[in-house]
This record gives sequence, C-alpha cells and structure tokens, in this order.
Amino acid sequence: MDLLINVGLPVSLAIIMLSLGVGLHVSDFKRVFSRGYPFAIGALSQVVLLPIVAFIIVKLFALPPEIAVGFMLLSFCPGGVTSNILSKLARADVALSVSLTAVISLLSMITVPVLAAWTITHFMGEDAPDVSITGLAIAMFLITTLPVAIGVTLRHFAAGFAERIDAPLSKAATVLFVLIVMAAVAGNWQLLIDNLGIMGAGLVTLNVALLAIGLGIARAARLSWTESKTISIETGIQNSTLGITLAALITGTDSGFSPLALPAAVYGIMMYVVALPYIAWLRGR
Repeated sequence: MDLLINVGLPVSLAIIMLSLGVGLHVSDFKRVFSRGYPFAIGALSQVVLLPIVAFIIVKLFALPPEIAVGFMLLSFCPGGVTSNILSKLARADVALSVSLTAVISLLSMITVPVLAAWTITHFMGEDAPDVSITGLAIAMFLITTLPVAIGVTLRHFAAGFAERIDAPLSKAATVLFVLIVMAAVAGNWQLLIDNLGIMGAGLVTLNVALLAIGLGIARAARLSWTESKTISIETGIQNSTLGITLAALITGTDSGFSPLALPAAVYGIMMYVVALPYIAWLRGR
C-alpha cells in the first residue's frame, strides 16, 4: 500500500497532468489577455468563490474534522481534463474552459499549499499534522505544474509526437483515475460507511450549488450563453485525483490512504451522477 501511495499516486497524477498539458497550446495561455473579462470571472469563481461555498457547506452540515478538510482540499483543486470534456459535451466555450484549466492548474502550485495549511489547522486543531507550505509547493510543482509545462512544450516544439501520444495518455489517465478513486474508497471503507449519508448529501449540495452559482454569476456578469455554461462547469467540477493526492502528501502513508482523501474519492464518482443530467440540459439550450 505504501508503494502505491508513495510512488503510484504521484506518478499517476503526473501522467494525468501531462495528458492535460499535451492537449494545450501556447495560444491557450495567450487567450487570457485577449479575453480578460470572461477569464477573470471564471478565475475568481474557481479560486475565491468555490472555497467560500465549500466552507459554508462544511459548516452547515457540521462535518467531522477529517471529512471537512477533505471537502476543502477538493475545493482548492482546478477542473482538470474533466471540465474540458464536459464543456465540449455541453456545447460551451471550450477554448475558455481550456484556458481556465491551464492557468489555474499552474497557479495551484501557489494557491493550494497556503490554503491547505490554513484548512488543516482550522478544522483539526491540535490533531493537525505538520504541513510544510514550501514542501507542499515543491511537491505540487513536481506533480502538477511541471508535467503540464512539459506537455505544452511537447505540443509546441514536437507537435507530431504530441499528437501520437495524446490519445494513449488520455486513456491511461482515465484508467489511473478510476484505480485511484477505487483504492481511496477501499482504503477508507468503514469511514465511508459511517459518514456516507451526511458526506454524500454535502457533496451533492456542493456540486449542485457550485454549478448553479457559477451559471448565475456568469449571467449576472453579462457573459454570453456559451461562456456562462463554461464558467458554471469550471466552477462546479474539480480534479478529484489532485484532492486525493493532496491528502496523501499532507498525512503521509503510515495508515494507508488518508481519510482526508475520502470526499475527493466519493466526489470523483458522484460528480458524474450530478453533472451529466445538467450537461444534457445545457446542451439542449
């Protein structure tokens, strides 16, 4: 189990992030400047609004400390490849979705360690494990930022090679995602059984609230309908694999998969149940 967590989990996330990077172009980053207003709305929704909503829901449901931390860790994660795919299915603004995913994924190296350290201390108090912000930032760089940067570099300087490995990487990323979620759930099975009711209700509430709030804010900001759909999806869909990996980085491997990973693991399954009917509704409008 230690080998799976210490080696398999970070390597799997790195492959998933490499898959994301290979699908990106330099123009996806330049688009931030040419479409600054919708990007700013999306970025604020993800980086600021999302954790605030998660914090409110954690308090409303009075979740146990470890589950509460897991919720917050999940809320700090960007959308990842999943949000791009769902944006395409919803006939949303895929270019905006990709730009948001690219930039927020790179910024997560800075935002996530600081927010994670505060969250651990706030909810767990004296039981909180020691969290090194610098160490967590370095780990985030190595398993998220660096693979994305390598993928973008390959796409820019070796487009043919990037095209050839894009599909296999995407398939590998999907398989790894499923295995990680299953392992995290199995490793915390009793905790899942004990808290499934309240945790499931909290996760569904979080998912539905974020999708609705993201759409509402985008419409209030007078973005186009396709842009609004994208902001909704980017706000409501998180990279659960990163949430699971964060939990492992914070608590270590002494007791297998961290209980902090459970909300992200359950969310990795549940988000499709919530999001797909919503995506079908968006697609028809």
